[in-house]
Amino acid sequence: MVSLVVREYDEALAFYVGKLGFTLVEDSFVAEQNKRWVVIEPPGAAGGAKLLLARAAKPEQESRVGDQTGGRVFLFLHTDDIERDVGLYKSRGIEFVREPAAAPFGTAAVFKDLYGNLWDLIQPRS
Repeated sequence: MVSLVVREYDEALAFYVGKLGFTLVEDSFVAEQNKRWVVIEPPGAAGGAKLLLARAAKPEQESRVGDQTGGRVFLFLHTDDIERDVGLYKSRGIEFVREPAAAPFGTAAVFKDLYGNLWDLIQPRS
């Protein structure tokens, strides 16, 4: 599981679940810390990789929302059909900064999430 700093839980869920098709695994309130434990997983992960959506709680954390890696690609999402998913994501308003192109490991495209983090969408070579 990887922690992703977000501005607000519900806007993050609307994007990751509503637009990217991730599955909500858990959404529990942690009263003693006044936060939620929100876990999602990408399509097809079936108990594999997960993201913990961690709401920024301090100014230092808020400054990292959308820039956790200094502008480099942050996360990698695999697909079995990159053309299908690029078309679907574009129809849902996802912004691509690099169109699908061949790479040594397969075909890759780069998109931005709602905060500006860069993601590689990868269809691995068979």
